[in-house]
Amino acid sequence: LNNQINIKFPEKKTIHGKLVGNLRYGENPHQQGSIYSTNDTLGLNKIHGKDLSYNNYNDIYSALEILSSFKNNKGTVIVKHSNPCGVSIEKNKIKSFKNALMCDPISAFGGIIAINSLVTKNLAIELNKKFFEIILSKGFKYDALQVLKKRKNIVLVECNKFILSKDKHYHFLGNSFLTQDSNNILFNKKLRIVTKKKPSLNQIKNLKFAFSICKFVKSNAIVLVNDKSTIGIGSGQPSRLDSCKIAASKALKFVPEKIINSVAASDAFFPFPDGIRELIKVGVRAIIQPGGSVNDKKLIEVANKAGIVMIFT
Repeated sequence: LNNQINIKFPEKKTIHGKLVGNLRYGENPHQQGSIYSTNDTLGLNKIHGKDLSYNNYNDIYSALEILSSFKNNKGTVIVKHSNPCGVSIEKNKIKSFKNALMCDPISAFGGIIAINSLVTKNLAIELNKKFFEIILSKGFKYDALQVLKKRKNIVLVECNKFILSKDKHYHFLGNSFLTQDSNNILFNKKLRIVTKKKPSLNQIKNLKFAFSICKFVKSNAIVLVNDKSTIGIGSGQPSRLDSCKIAASKALKFVPEKIINSVAASDAFFPFPDGIRELIKVGVRAIIQPGGSVNDKKLIEVANKAGIVMIFT
């Protein structure tokens, strides 16, 4: 009834759930855990492997949230500790996987990979060359399953019936909890180009992709992109400058040939010019960010002097 008469935050709130199952363990092995669903089903089907843990589900839902933002049959996401460490929307499925992996192959080890399509035998052969704890996909071809099941300790999960909830978001704090609308918006209708240099159509596509991935990276978040794939991700740092340095260092380490003429996205404004100077130094030629800093004019001056593109959202 509250939903029908548009009362978002009623005087009393009851959250119900149906026990889906007990977990292998909680966040740590000495903690017990379980998972509940408010819709009677999770929309996930584990078809092979051991029981899932608390951390497994945390990573699975992080990956599914990113996959749900892509067009059907497009996208590869690698997640570690609920942060993406490689994402690609390259059309070719094997190339998409390789590009996502190339972004940070060290962090990808033992992570979760989510594929927004059916897994074929050829893709399964490539997947088996790297250790992933869980492979999540829209389904698996029979011959792909024969390949993947040879790998010890692999968990295979189908997500073709999963539907991302657009309802409220809750965060529990002991005996209290915070609630807010789900974050379903990426861009306002208008992007504001604030530099003399204007973006190419290809840069616009890559900037939008980079900014969309930023949404799912723990703040402070910096995402570097080239050719529809991430090439460096800096996440979870108290300093935005540190996130810039981490994203740049990963790109320089794993895909140095792709950092020249790459683009960058930031999930919040740059408080000082030091962050964008760091990005410009390594070869970034376009930056997208919300804007809104008291130092925006200084940032624009630095961008103009370097001859790069900057867009405010």
